[in-house]
Amino acid sequence: MVENKKYHVAVVGATGAVGEKMIETLADRNFPIETLTLLSSKRSAGKRVRFQDKEIIVQEATPESFEGVDIALFSAGGSISKSLAPEAVKRGAVVVDNTSAYRMDPDVPLVVPEVNEGDLANHNGIIANPNCSTIQMVAALEPIRNLYGLNRVIVSTYQAVSGAGNPANDELRAQSEAYLNGEDMKAEILPVGGDEHHYPIAFNALPQIDKFQENGYTFEEMKMINETKKIMHMNELPVAATCVRLPFFTSHAESVYIEVETDNVTVEALKEAVANAPGLVLEDDPSNQVYPTPLNATGKRDVFVGRIRKDLDQTRGFHMWVVSDNLLKGAAWNSVQIAESLVQNQWLSK
Repeated sequence: MVENKKYHVAVVGATGAVGEKMIETLADRNFPIETLTLLSSKRSAGKRVRFQDKEIIVQEATPESFEGVDIALFSAGGSISKSLAPEAVKRGAVVVDNTSAYRMDPDVPLVVPEVNEGDLANHNGIIANPNCSTIQMVAALEPIRNLYGLNRVIVSTYQAVSGAGNPANDELRAQSEAYLNGEDMKAEILPVGGDEHHYPIAFNALPQIDKFQENGYTFEEMKMINETKKIMHMNELPVAATCVRLPFFTSHAESVYIEVETDNVTVEALKEAVANAPGLVLEDDPSNQVYPTPLNATGKRDVFVGRIRKDLDQTRGFHMWVVSDNLLKGAAWNSVQIAESLVQNQWLSK
């Protein structure tokens, strides 16, 4: 951090699942804050939120809210980011946006600090935080790619309901209780709030996250495919994804198949690469049933990797299991990491 300098930070979407985690993470990291402004929709304005030893009243987000703000962390939906992020930049703030609004904009850096921190130096006021499921995967793959190259990625995800927000968590609780009591389950949110049909998530698996595109993939799957290529600066990398919602609250899990460029790479070499990488924790001892689980990853900022094994048919193919808290590394922590990097490297000025 720049010595003794403190900043005016705004959190947009302060009362949502990710916004709450952003506020907690700023406090946990003792981010150098002079003033913290908490912003939300008109509906949530007036709520009181504890930050360290203070109580802050949440305000309605308007263009004028960003006067004097240095860093604005957005997590209030793409339409809000589209309308208010440029207003924040116009008033001198640097925006770290946690929605999909700017991720594929060629003029906006899409950043996972462990992978492409240097891209932050080229921002024009807005920096995009990648999709939660993309973040943990590219973080896990980066040390392997650096040492042995990367020729292909195929991922299947097992994603927590909190990725769809606090109302999805509430729906899972209500459906679980109804099912156990022999009552009908009401489904109004998942798989996608704005879609025509809704299905229960309790005791179920939904192979749809976000809306289907014309190519048969969901928007979530296309996010993983396109974002991975952009973050890694590998536009020609073959990437395929299948994204599934499962009935647990927090942390996404992923089964990832990769093909490396180098011959004769061993499982032990990949384990060593993961174990020595920042932000990754290797949990891989099958003989003692040691591997990552969503429950164990919840509340932790790291990405956990295990079950690394060689493919039985492809000589350069490997499989692995990747787990991380989708609200922390997948959203709030990655955003705060970006803010920390901007400060440490003096990249705030545009």
